[in-house]
Amino acid sequence: MGEMRKITVEVPERALALAQEHTGAGVSETVRQALLDYASKQAQKKAMAHRGKIKFGVDLMALRKLED
Repeated sequence: MGEMRKITVEVPERALALAQEHTGAGVSETVRQALLDYASKQAQKKAMAHRGKIKFGVDLMALRKLED
């Protein structure tokens, strides 16, 4: 996991309890997972913004020849 940074965060007690029920982990691991999930969702949104805007030219016959 790379460098760690210790922080103090105030979160709603109920939200943390619900998140911990889903992760089955302690506070630190639950917060780490939430941060990773958030980063992943943002990356997905960014990728989806490019949907249909990037053109790929694929020559299936050329790819099949590479497999041989």
